[in-house]
Amino acid sequence: MSRLLKLYLFAYNSLQAFGWTISLFRILSCFIATNSVNGAYASAGDLIWIVPSGVLFPLMQWGGRTHFLLAIVRRIHEVQELPAVFITFFAWSLTEVIRYWHYALNISGGCPSWLTYLRYTLFIVLYPMGLAPGEMWLMYQALPYIKEKNLYGDFFTSVPFSYYNFVTVVLLIYPFLWLNLYLHLFKQRRSKLGKQHHKKKKI
Repeated sequence: MSRLLKLYLFAYNSLQAFGWTISLFRILSCFIATNSVNGAYASAGDLIWIVPSGVLFPLMQWGGRTHFLLAIVRRIHEVQELPAVFITFFAWSLTEVIRYWHYALNISGGCPSWLTYLRYTLFIVLYPMGLAPGEMWLMYQALPYIKEKNLYGDFFTSVPFSYYNFVTVVLLIYPFLWLNLYLHLFKQRRSKLGKQHHKKKKI
């Protein structure tokens, strides 16, 4: 890898890590200041939607988040203060803070082993947390508003189903798509932590 490419990747991942760190700080600061989970979107929503998550598995993850945040939460004000938003944003932010700092420090050659362990372990809890009581529960709660507002009705007039039907189908298939990603991450965990354990044995 060329020095220029390394510098670019380090800068990119550091900026991503910094952006997600600010998001996490805002979410937790709002929670501590108000003793409520209702302000998560107001405190960090605008920042999170401009910090991308970034190729099949990352693309699937980014696509799911983009739909959740921009198509649903940003358009339906009634769901923006629901606890599911706080749960989702917290899980996303903590996951990405660890992931991008891990990437950046790996490129610089100074990634501590504890950060690698967190990178390939915390997802076991954070991913299901972000999915079930987070993204899926909020999408389910948004369904009555989607139907009432006929959300994206103009766009869906050209197809034989509504956006309400689309989100309903997404809710049905989401766990199966997510499981594929989740199992892939376990394979990564075995590979990365196995190598780390092997290196320690050699030392």
